[in-house]
Amino acid sequence: MDLDFSEDDIQRYSRHILLPEVGGTGQARLAAARVLVVGAGGLGSPVLLYLAAAGVGTIGIVDHDRIELSNLQRQIAHTTDRVGMAKAHSAAAAARAINPGVDVVPIEARLDASNALALIGGYDIVCDGTDNFAARFLVADACVLARRTLISAAVLRYEGQLSTFKPHAGGPCYRCLYPAPPPPGLVPSCGEAGVLGAVTGVLGTWQATEALKEILGIGEGLSGRLLIWDALAASLRTIRLRRDPACPSCGAAPSITDLSAHAAAAEGAPAEGAACGV
Repeated sequence: MDLDFSEDDIQRYSRHILLPEVGGTGQARLAAARVLVVGAGGLGSPVLLYLAAAGVGTIGIVDHDRIELSNLQRQIAHTTDRVGMAKAHSAAAAARAINPGVDVVPIEARLDASNALALIGGYDIVCDGTDNFAARFLVADACVLARRTLISAAVLRYEGQLSTFKPHAGGPCYRCLYPAPPPPGLVPSCGEAGVLGAVTGVLGTWQATEALKEILGIGEGLSGRLLIWDALAASLRTIRLRRDPACPSCGAAPSITDLSAHAAAAEGAPAEGAACGV
């Protein structure tokens, strides 16, 4: 790790360096870290902005979509004058404006079975902010196969949930919680049900916090726990998660050994409807 900070770096990260759990060594860990943010929307926006502000050295942003006016109610990395611009490049510009010292890599592409392993394998941690079940299960399965930590958040209406999945370290994976996507149409999308914009901000900020904790190796992470927040009730609860020995992704005899099933599913109708990310 490079501990040779410039005077500007010392000023920029002074509040981190003052923390006993972070200090100069922790800041150097952040500078050496690589985090992939999948989806530059309601969740991905605060994730990437806070990671950039914190000095995470390399931040990849994957998104194939373009900004629409309806996005701006919650997707705070984007601005009105960028409507029509590719979200990956808009988000990268926002992150660089906060901290030009980090390497922000915009990837204007749809994450799919053909590129997921290569993209995810190039990063240490993946923050999932996608908006449909097909994408969420693809990201989750690819993280298991690539042995990468996944920090996943989801929101709908006034509620959100968050967990960290580290099956390579003995914890449960996403499929231990949700073995398979729900039937199409069972869970509405944000476009159908709506979402309070600030709820995505809270969950995305929580995601960024958990990513920073994982990089720094501090505190108690969310592996093996699911955090559920109800904004209307102002209530927060945590559910314990256990690894499923029969899990098709991380179990003793996994049936998912590649992403071919995702490639086959993509040729038909995708599973639509999920918590709002993008």
